[in-house]
Amino acid sequence: MITLNDARGIIVAAEKKAMELGQPMNIAVADAGGNLIAHVRMDGDWIGSIDISIKKALPRRAFDIATKNLATHSQSSGQFFAIHAPDDGGVHDLSGAR
Repeated sequence: MITLNDARGIIVAAEKKAMELGQPMNIAVADAGGNLIAHVRMDGDWIGSIDISIKKALPRRAFDIATKNLATHSQSSGQFFAIHAPDDGGVHDLSGAR
């Protein structure tokens, strides 16, 4: 379980990394159920990235996979192809079953 205090620590670490990279970021932290715990948009990052960062947090937690690896697997030949398709705010169900 991720507490709000845990989320704050994660955000601090992510902000530090973003500053090292010279790239402001939107940072979203979700619990194991994909529920948003905390979000921050660093000064200078795009407003349009707010929604993207929050929506990336759900599959990251749902599949316990690093975002960069999820990107690799979501290509046309990958097991997570079309994961980006809307499903009322949830993870897209590729099998069609609920």
